[in-house]
Amino acid sequence: MKKLLQAATILALLAAPVQAQDEKFSTGPVFDGFGPVAGVDTDFVIPDGVRMRISFDVSRGAEAEKLNRTLESAARFINMHVRAGVPVENIDVAVVVHGSAVHDVANNTHYGEAVGGENASATLVEALIEKNVRIIVCGQSAAYYGVESDELLPGVEMALSAMTAHVLLQQDGFTINPF
Repeated sequence: MKKLLQAATILALLAAPVQAQDEKFSTGPVFDGFGPVAGVDTDFVIPDGVRMRISFDVSRGAEAEKLNRTLESAARFINMHVRAGVPVENIDVAVVVHGSAVHDVANNTHYGEAVGGENASATLVEALIEKNVRIIVCGQSAAYYGVESDELLPGVEMALSAMTAHVLLQQDGFTINPF
């Protein structure tokens, strides 16, 4: 009994830093339930009137029935900067999807057949598109993985390739998120 109590105490102490860390992060103000961020006192000033145009590149699909981390990073980017005072209308985000990640922006029928289970990212994709985030699929990857245009979630765009999407986004002033 004493060893069991000691083990429980050790586990509780180990979990305490994780709980404290999780308490620092919350979602919103744009995406409730997605894109948790922490408040940070900064020295690096975000100028008034800044316009942010950024694209995210995602090639790795999420584990079955889990959120795609890069899609959530797009929500995190928006939540973080709006919380820091950047007007949401000054933030343009695009997500270029290729590789096995194409399944994460497909409907539940395709997702279930290709990956198994329900597409956990579907609600996030809907929320992102509702807030004017462009989600663009590589047509080459879609063809490779057997994803047809009519199997994409509503609002997801099909491009000739991820390379094409990135070139056109860069020409339109988007930078690529480096991680």
